[in-house]
Amino acid sequence: MAEWSDFRPMGDGAAFGLANKLERVLWQISWLLLARWTPPPLFAWRNLILRAFGAKIGKRARIYGDVRVWLPRHLAMGDEAIVGRGVELYNQGTITIGPRTVISQRAHICASTHDASDPDFKLLVRPIVIREACWVAAEAFVGPGVTMGEGSVLAARGALFEDAEPMTIYRGNPAVAVKERTLRS
Repeated sequence: MAEWSDFRPMGDGAAFGLANKLERVLWQISWLLLARWTPPPLFAWRNLILRAFGAKIGKRARIYGDVRVWLPRHLAMGDEAIVGRGVELYNQGTITIGPRTVISQRAHICASTHDASDPDFKLLVRPIVIREACWVAAEAFVGPGVTMGEGSVLAARGALFEDAEPMTIYRGNPAVAVKERTLRS
């Protein structure tokens, strides 16, 4: 069963049903009262709250209190993944963050868009997959439907709208590959 209808902002009808809206209101109030104000070291507590709302959170994953998650059950984070301060996880579609991946401060990960050829701008939900050992640097943007290959990097303030090849560094808006990522042993 789809969670969202044939939403068209310029037309009539709600994007999401009443149950979805109530779930998100309950989520936002709970995060505000139970997690947003917590000191940084309380990662396990915040993970517990996210799991209670359906998120799949790996071992030793770290998410900060001022992160904004649109809908926890559309979030999966691998072991030791980090989501830094002020990150926006706009997950109308699912967002999967692989193990040992870092999403740096104020990055924006957006799993939905609108159909620009539709006169009513129909909502399009497009899942995002950020594979193992990736880095999305400060204030970068990852767009709907993007998959970042294992070990890829998006530089600060970059905007990624196409899939990223594994072990490749991207920068710019729109982001382009600038070099291969090599790891020191």
